Amino acid sequence: MASTYQPAGGSHQKATQNEMMVIGASSLGTVFEWYDFYLYGLLATYISKQFFSGVNETTAFIFALGAFAAGFAVRPFGAIVFGRIGDLVGRKNTFLVTMGIMGLSTFGVGLLPSYATIGVAAPMILVLLRILQGLALGGEYGGAATYVAEHAPHHRRGLYTSFIQTTATLGLFAALLVVIGIRTLVGETAFGSFGWRIPFLVSIVLLGVSMWIRLQLAESPAFLKMKEEGKTSKAPLTEAFGRWGNLKVVLIALFGAAMGQAVVWYTGQFYALFFLEKMLKVDGATTNVLMAVALALGTPFFVFFGWLSDRIGRKPIIMTGCAIACLTYFPLFGALTDAANPALARAQAAAPVTVVSNKDDCSFQFDPVGRNKFDSRSCDIAKSYLAKNGISYANVDAPAGTIAQVSIGRQVLVAPDPARVTGEARKAAIAAYQDQLKGALTAAGYPGKAEGMNTVKVVAILWFMVLLVTMVYGPIAALLVELFPTRIRYTSMSLPYHIGNGWFGGFLPTTAFAMVAATGDIYYGLWYPVVLAAITLVLGLLFLPETFRRNIDG
Repeated sequence: MASTYQPAGGSHQKATQNEMMVIGASSLGTVFEWYDFYLYGLLATYISKQFFSGVNETTAFIFALGAFAAGFAVRPFGAIVFGRIGDLVGRKNTFLVTMGIMGLSTFGVGLLPSYATIGVAAPMILVLLRILQGLALGGEYGGAATYVAEHAPHHRRGLYTSFIQTTATLGLFAALLVVIGIRTLVGETAFGSFGWRIPFLVSIVLLGVSMWIRLQLAESPAFLKMKEEGKTSKAPLTEAFGRWGNLKVVLIALFGAAMGQAVVWYTGQFYALFFLEKMLKVDGATTNVLMAVALALGTPFFVFFGWLSDRIGRKPIIMTGCAIACLTYFPLFGALTDAANPALARAQAAAPVTVVSNKDDCSFQFDPVGRNKFDSRSCDIAKSYLAKNGISYANVDAPAGTIAQVSIGRQVLVAPDPARVTGEARKAAIAAYQDQLKGALTAAGYPGKAEGMNTVKVVAILWFMVLLVTMVYGPIAALLVELFPTRIRYTSMSLPYHIGNGWFGGFLPTTAFAMVAATGDIYYGLWYPVVLAAITLVLGLLFLPETFRRNIDG
């Protein structure tokens, strides 16, 4: 039983058994919470059809992704609410509550009637359930990391908390395996009809198991000691964020560590996935398998870098990961293009695409609600086809009144002038122009789908990016725990972590895609993680303290 744990005494074997119980129970519960959180993203296509069917298909999918993003947006608020409770009443009971909210919200999605049954109430309730999931996750991570760290021996905090760091990846794996298994069992037709609900309903079983396991745990010894001495905080939010001495550390933790960690994490595990499928035209099933292999090979390094941080410190490992990311992302994604779709790489080199137009005549090519047809200006007609098909192009500004033209190698195709054609004639002219572009791109060697992939090289590149994820993410739980005093630790560490990962990281794919759409350069979106990781590197080197030798019991 965990209640027999003696942080300063007892047999070595007994302490080790209880430490393993703490790590296992905390990690397993967090895996289940990530399973619930990511399940929505994996099934967004089915959710859009079930709950947003009152609008067109494109807008429905965007709304479904918007509801997914809502879970990221509210994570910092969950950190504030549950961080405060955790510092007032204890770590164990707080993350039991967050687990209950997450599990019941996920189960509720599986039971929720569709738009066809209850109308607009369906998406409204769905968004509410998603918000509850985000709030719960905002309180879960800080509790689990704090709980494990406060049980760990001083010289093993990095190692012990690194197991918490594996849980997001393992939760994604679990969700993926359950979805694949049920889809295989019931068939695609039945899965689209009702089978998609089963993974959500299964979460009630996982909730029961993880709640039972966590109920076996005792409260954190550091919190109990503080409570016995009457040193618990009466106003953790005020102490954490209303006093400059601690607020300064919160800001350093956010901008000097968590922000860079987050963008490296989401680039290596999510944006790379998106880039393969959308930009390099690798089919979705193959993309998932490639990423799954890279994650499987990379996951043990979370633990390795956690262990290493107990020996050389947290800061050098996290800063090195950010520095390598800044220096290598552009060449890595270029190499990924060469390996995943060499035909596309050859075509880009031999016949680069350029759009010559007046910049004031061009719309922003990112349309979040699917209403802009991009057919009222010649520049839009040219760029919309290229953007929709993931074709990278350069821009050359031209004088006002210039009709846009697309150069593919030496071939030049002038876009229709919408001022001269209207109605059905305009539609026909645009369709004919798009056929011309398609023919010219095909003749120049631009493939419709990935061809000639070097699978081993692709996995190696993805694995390297996952390795950078493990460098920045493996030690950060221990670092955040060690930065703050016990009385306000849960509150203080949770907020910078969830602002970093919920906002800077969670919105990375959307932001990077918008940057690509605005410029036409498929690599331009990488400036988002590179710049933010560089800012973290500079601020971290200047202001982030080393913490791995700190005593956190006070």
